[in-house]
Amino acid sequence: MRHGRHFIAAVAALGLAAAATPLLARQPQPAPAAAAFTSLSPAERAAALDAIRAQVRALYVFPERRQAIIDRLNAGQRTGRYNLASPPAFAEAVSADLGAASGDKHMYLSVDPDRFAASLAPADRDGTAMEALIADRAGRENHGLTEMRILAGNVRYLKISQFHWVDDLSGRAWEDAMRFLEGGDAIIIDLRGNGGGSGAAVQYLTSYFTRGETLLLTFLRGSETPVQSRSLTYLPVPRLIGRPLYVLTDRGSGSAAEEFAYHVQQFKLGELIGQTTAGAANNNDLVPVAPGFMLSISAGRPVHPVGGGNWEAVGVRPDIESPPAAALDLAQQRALARLASDPQRSPAERAEYAWVSADVAARLTPPTLSATALEPLAGRYGDATVTLRDGALWFVRPGRPERRLTPLDDKGLFGFEGVAGVRLRFIAGGLEVIRYGDPVPVRLMRP
Repeated sequence: MRHGRHFIAAVAALGLAAAATPLLARQPQPAPAAAAFTSLSPAERAAALDAIRAQVRALYVFPERRQAIIDRLNAGQRTGRYNLASPPAFAEAVSADLGAASGDKHMYLSVDPDRFAASLAPADRDGTAMEALIADRAGRENHGLTEMRILAGNVRYLKISQFHWVDDLSGRAWEDAMRFLEGGDAIIIDLRGNGGGSGAAVQYLTSYFTRGETLLLTFLRGSETPVQSRSLTYLPVPRLIGRPLYVLTDRGSGSAAEEFAYHVQQFKLGELIGQTTAGAANNNDLVPVAPGFMLSISAGRPVHPVGGGNWEAVGVRPDIESPPAAALDLAQQRALARLASDPQRSPAERAEYAWVSADVAARLTPPTLSATALEPLAGRYGDATVTLRDGALWFVRPGRPERRLTPLDDKGLFGFEGVAGVRLRFIAGGLEVIRYGDPVPVRLMRP
């Protein structure tokens, strides 16, 4: 997670795969392309380890732990643990020891010849090669804002896969996303699998749910003067303070993603739903290590104004525990229930929330009806026919497409697959076709 002048946008993502290899390092990288290196000589391995130890001595955020990390690297080198010609295998072994000795998920070594080359290239009038590389990737990913949807009930959903921020480029994409969220009755922000990124992007997002100049974090780095992050005073879109907010997390939510989740929880801006996050709070620098590695090293730590601490090693625990696969439906269900209880909502809006809630409840707890229970429901109903096929009921009327019926409860209520605004309820001697907004259902009786 990057902040202030120590920030390198979009490259501080936390990866949670084996040996703490960063997620970004395993994804295709844009130009400039550096010559790949496929083998390490003993001299190159020794030089890399010397460089890593020097960075730990100079930068690691907790001076009292530096020697333990260095001792672990010395032991690995002495026993031949790092005698690996393969660069990925070498990086994996070193990363495992960095992480084990420090307990810090921002301590890792990645194979990244493109970033290594870009970090050493001289700046020109258009900036640095690293800045160009980061900007290219951020643009291709819409600055991490990868999905926007309107869920039923006008619940606005935003998936943030990465917190990218590139000065003079990212603002427009984030502004568009905020305008989209502004139109929602409630908001769901999905951070599942988001490994982190830019503190500037988190600052921008958090500003929409807090008052201007709210102190967000204080960053401590060695003997340097502490740096503060505050919510922005000017925003191009109206703030979303008070809007029902739900944030989805899992164990893959790390670093900058955890910062936003932590703000939501500490400032009581909304609810967190899902799993406890990764627990990576420290601020990391990315340092080139020859012949083509990038070393992530924690060089600072954040302090939150509410509790005086952060989420390092413990993660951010959700308000509502949920398996990741069910978190979105659970968030929508809770949003709809809150909206339906709001006396400021119109009767029509509350009717919409109630209608949608039945679909969401059925997804969370799917009713199971056996073929024995479904078989008596097949037959003729007026000009319609209900058939039992492949373990499901199918409904058709003359001149209209056949639709599969999906059970919404165990009392005879069904939805039409692919059609949101129509339902069917079996009643004694017939069925009712219920259309959203129509006060009286259409009855079709058995002959």
